[in-house]
Amino acid sequence: MNLPLSLSGQTQTRKAEHLRICLDEDVQFAQTTNGLERYRFIHCCLPEINRDEINLRTQFLGKSLSYPLLISSMTGGTEFAGTINRRLAEVAQHYNMAMGVGSQRVALEKPQVAATFAVRSHAPDILLFANLGAVQLNYKYGLDECRRVVDLLQADALILHLNPLQECIQARGDTNFCGLLDKIEKLCGKISVPVIAKEVGNGISATMATRLIDAGMSAIDVAGAGGTSWAKVESERAENSLQRRLGMTFADWGLPTAECITTIREVAPEIPLIASGGLRHGLDVAKAIALGADIAGLALPFLQAAAESEAALYELVEVLIAEITTVLFCTGTANLQEFKRSQVLQRVK
Repeated sequence: MNLPLSLSGQTQTRKAEHLRICLDEDVQFAQTTNGLERYRFIHCCLPEINRDEINLRTQFLGKSLSYPLLISSMTGGTEFAGTINRRLAEVAQHYNMAMGVGSQRVALEKPQVAATFAVRSHAPDILLFANLGAVQLNYKYGLDECRRVVDLLQADALILHLNPLQECIQARGDTNFCGLLDKIEKLCGKISVPVIAKEVGNGISATMATRLIDAGMSAIDVAGAGGTSWAKVESERAENSLQRRLGMTFADWGLPTAECITTIREVAPEIPLIASGGLRHGLDVAKAIALGADIAGLALPFLQAAAESEAALYELVEVLIAEITTVLFCTGTANLQEFKRSQVLQRVK
């Protein structure tokens, strides 16, 4: 697909601005939380297990992971983003965690930046997710482009991200979402890898999850409210007062992550489910898994650590592992399978 240079340049500039704003500005939800504070673990004062023998291994989309952690989709398309992705891939390989990259649209528009996404050489064994905006299926993208981004990464699955609010606020956003579900269904029937539906921070309802699963989605990433507000991010990038006002008005729009997990699990008990959206530490991860998620994705904590140094990134993962392990130990559960079966979480509000 040959696109105007101006369009590819706009996309690359947007990528750089998104990174800067997420790192330097306060773009977190101000009032809406991820909902996990409404739950508390039942403490076990006598675990009768050895903490050193706790096992955090799990399976997701047929691949074994040492920890139930996903480095959520964030970036790519600039030199700095390439450095971030390399560091993230190396830590994912070291700890055998899953990883997604940011939207690869810019790599299709501007092939010379494709290398900033291509992390497989740094992480030959990880569960790796390619990523495109679902709305691009209405803007001349199709099966060929989806295959190309998967091939670029040698990815194990393709994320189709859903971001209607962000597109409403973004300058020159792509807001034609008509007929997308039918196009998604056709894509899922033809592409050779699993397809994952992912919001970008406003959540997926049980009703929409059911429709997406019926259309052929192999997994759902709820990406609920409570973390980074992309309405706020786009407000920071606004080119006029209307966009700025829209971004601030809808800064707290969305479904809390905890609500997405529980309601989707009620209607789809077997679907592979990723919890993301405002998860900031291992206690959040453990709560999300206890509520029904299979793995948990974090973005901002990984981005902040990767931007600082490789050492900070490894330190973050060690802390996350220690926090999740401590939850299992203090609830008397020796592995994730037992943890998910046990009724160790109670609602307190």
